[in-house]
Amino acid sequence: MNLKKKLNEGQAVFGTFVKSNSPAMVEVMGYAGMDYVFLDMEHSPMAIDHLEHLIRAAEIGGTAPVVRVSGVSEAQIIHPLDKGAAGLLVPMVNTPDTAREVVSYARFAPLGGRGVDIYARSAKFGTLPKAEYLAGANAAVALAVQVEGREGLENAAEIAGVEGIDSVYVGPYDLSQSMGIPGQIDDPRVREAAAEIASKVTAAGKAAGIYVDDVATAQRYLDLGFTYITLSVDTTIFTRACEGLLGELRGAAS
Repeated sequence: MNLKKKLNEGQAVFGTFVKSNSPAMVEVMGYAGMDYVFLDMEHSPMAIDHLEHLIRAAEIGGTAPVVRVSGVSEAQIIHPLDKGAAGLLVPMVNTPDTAREVVSYARFAPLGGRGVDIYARSAKFGTLPKAEYLAGANAAVALAVQVEGREGLENAAEIAGVEGIDSVYVGPYDLSQSMGIPGQIDDPRVREAAAEIASKVTAAGKAAGIYVDDVATAQRYLDLGFTYITLSVDTTIFTRACEGLLGELRGAAS
């Protein structure tokens, strides 16, 4: 079952951010059972040249490759899709007009005006029948927009109501910054704002997503109706695993 179908059916899905540019790391995360990985082009050195290899690694490992682009533009949105991304996460979408702009770049007609390349990797380099590719792409790609400030909070219901958007995703760190308490994502005001967004998004029949640093926080947000849960970052997960193993080894040696 693909990621978009799971989100639309209200299933909880779990993944992590990838900042390492490592196809091996991405492939292993698939084998570990991640529902998806966020390939982060906003806050990492990841470039478009890396993307095809990372997407292919995700496919081999059996996890959905979702790309967080760095902004709202046709080029930034169309290139990951042409390379075969199973979904997008588009940051700083705080108005319904911006959400509609995202849809116009990411969806083929009649939902949008995505540029057509029937020879792209997403079309299996032209080996997919044109009609099958064009009809199937809108149904296959999970399109999420990220609200990150007070304006996004106020407009969450209208953003979620935009046709072609599958999920509205909360960036808690930027949300905390917009509230004048940068980094304090456990502050009750940030939690209340996130809960309000989830309520508005789920009322519109869309999936609510959020980033979390730990499992306890994930459980709290699952209880609030969030289903698109992203836990930590690949480099942090690896660091903690190394620290844990080294601690055990040093304990045994002593």
